[in-house]
Amino acid sequence: MLQAAHRPQPAARKPRLLIAGATGTLGNEVMRRLVGLQQFERTEVLVREPIKAGLRGVVTNVVASDAPADWQPGAADMGVILFDPPRLFHDRERALWTPVPEQLPELARWMRASGVTTLAVVLPHAQGRLPEALKRGLASLDEHAVATLGFERLVIVRSAQKPGPAAAPGFLPAVAHWMLSVFKFMVPSSEQPVRAVKVAEFVALALQFAPPGIHIAAPEMVWRAAQGDMRTAVRQWLTP
Repeated sequence: MLQAAHRPQPAARKPRLLIAGATGTLGNEVMRRLVGLQQFERTEVLVREPIKAGLRGVVTNVVASDAPADWQPGAADMGVILFDPPRLFHDRERALWTPVPEQLPELARWMRASGVTTLAVVLPHAQGRLPEALKRGLASLDEHAVATLGFERLVIVRSAQKPGPAAAPGFLPAVAHWMLSVFKFMVPSSEQPVRAVKVAEFVALALQFAPPGIHIAAPEMVWRAAQGDMRTAVRQWLTP
């Protein structure tokens, strides 16, 4: 028995990551951030056609069709779903498979059948720049259906957005506020949209620290976290 106690214990297996929608500025940043952490045994990316993965530890999975219900189950522990459309001037991105919002429940079911127990659904960081059809789809995203699929941890990250100003108390103050806004040519960094790299950092920390349960990051929460100490902000958000 003493000999058994002194035998070296096998190292715990690192989780396997599966990414759907590694396109656009945000998808690229999220993949690079997560792969760079070297916390995963492998990272599998869904693609439409065979391509050579450009990052170490990344493999590709050529999907059989555009319908996740037709796919054979994969093998992963964590999943990330993003909706940024591919950038047309990036040839490699056109080969990647990117979901549309209406496919979220079906794709989440496939990921659950593939063994995924932790899922992150990440909305575009700059939703205002998206095509109207995609914005309408994101507005009607069926998150409730995903929440009922039995994931141990579900993280939903909204599009970052600064909290809106308080409503002006009257007509004249409202006019004054508008006139001042006309002359705000110099935009401070705190007023600018959140960069994709910051949202990617938020996603990585959320996957690292999220306890079991459903965690939804409101747009204002993502924006505030990007203005200061991201690690502290994410920990505070996830603390009951």
